[in-house]
Amino acid sequence: MTDSTTSAPGPLVGWIGTGRMGVAMAQRVARAGVDLTAWNRTLSKAEPLKRDGAAVCETIAGLRGKDVVLTMVSTPADLEQVLLGEGGLLTDPGNLPGIVVDCSTVSTESSAAMRVACEERGVGFLAAPVSGNGKVVRAGALSIVVSGPKETYDKVAHLLRHIGRSVTYVGEGDLARLVKIAHNLMLGVVTQTLAEITVLAEKGGVPRHAFLEFLNNSVMGSAFTRYKSPAFVNLDYTPTFTPILLRKDFDLGLAAARRLDVPMPVTALTAQLVQASVGSGRTEEDFSILLDLQAAASGMTLKPENVVVDDGLGAAAGKDAL
Repeated sequence: MTDSTTSAPGPLVGWIGTGRMGVAMAQRVARAGVDLTAWNRTLSKAEPLKRDGAAVCETIAGLRGKDVVLTMVSTPADLEQVLLGEGGLLTDPGNLPGIVVDCSTVSTESSAAMRVACEERGVGFLAAPVSGNGKVVRAGALSIVVSGPKETYDKVAHLLRHIGRSVTYVGEGDLARLVKIAHNLMLGVVTQTLAEITVLAEKGGVPRHAFLEFLNNSVMGSAFTRYKSPAFVNLDYTPTFTPILLRKDFDLGLAAARRLDVPMPVTALTAQLVQASVGSGRTEEDFSILLDLQAAASGMTLKPENVVVDDGLGAAAGKDAL
């Protein structure tokens, strides 16, 4: 007689892409006890996951046949390459994964093309882009938006909850891509606005840390403004999201606006300022350099204030990080 208390084995999970974001996300899955195997083009970037109980494979072929494979790559071209390129995940008809969950930020058109490729092979596909960065992931504060067949989502929702504090299903197809692009448009607009008002206050004689402390504790403060405050106060532009990546999302967002006939004048203006940040040549720094560009346009040269500022993630990181 079978022991009714014996639980069924969990899914076999593969992971493609262990950059700054991907490795932190995969780490949470591995530390949750999931049977995880990871691959990355630069293998050494996946090696740290071994400490968390994950396996690492040298080729994508090692992930074929997994129940679920999650992807976290930089561009639509990267996504197409790892799925359909030479040696890609979907290139062996006799050995395919059950479900592909793509967490990258790519265009709706690219996502739809990969969805069709999966469906033609009998593989489920979910678009599951995320909001946050490596530190947010480690603090257990990542947000995930998902679209695709509801029955497919129901099969993997528990895995996604290992990664994100918030997992929101928004419907069929590639609606999650539009949600994430809209999110990143607001990311840029809010950061530019924050830069403008911070420079205004400082030029009027208010220290940046004092202004941002007031703002963050008011009804206008948010998790995001608090999170960006240390960078603004101390001019620490260690990259979490670069101007080039933000420009890509503005291009995608404005293209969607044209397609849907939605006027976005504030977004269009911010896009030009994001382009100016790329044109400055500081493409390897965080997009928070919008603050420096705003200061320069205001006749100011900012200096670090060297003040300890709470980013709102410290307590969460200590409590919840896996």
